Amino acid sequence: MGKTKYAKHSAEFRAEALRVVRDSTAPLARTARELGVNENTLRLWVKDARADEDPPLNEDERAELRRLRQQVRTLRMEREILKKAAAFFAKHGG
Repeated sequence: MGKTKYAKHSAEFRAEALRVVRDSTAPLARTARELGVNENTLRLWVKDARADEDPPLNEDERAELRRLRQQVRTLRMEREILKKAAAFFAKHGG
């Protein structure tokens, strides 16, 4: 069993592929086939490009994210309590 050969693509090719993906409404799989690139490779390029575009969170955004996550935990807990209460009252006819 031989080694798998991976194609090396230049930075210019990757940039052009990302431009095509961004400007196209075609499915990613079709675009990958047209470019002669593995679909998963193209998907990773797109993911990496998007990660580079998103700026890191500042301290205020981090604090809000922590607060919202805590609020979600609390709401989920309250929902579970209400489900159990509804089941209890439905069972006991209360």
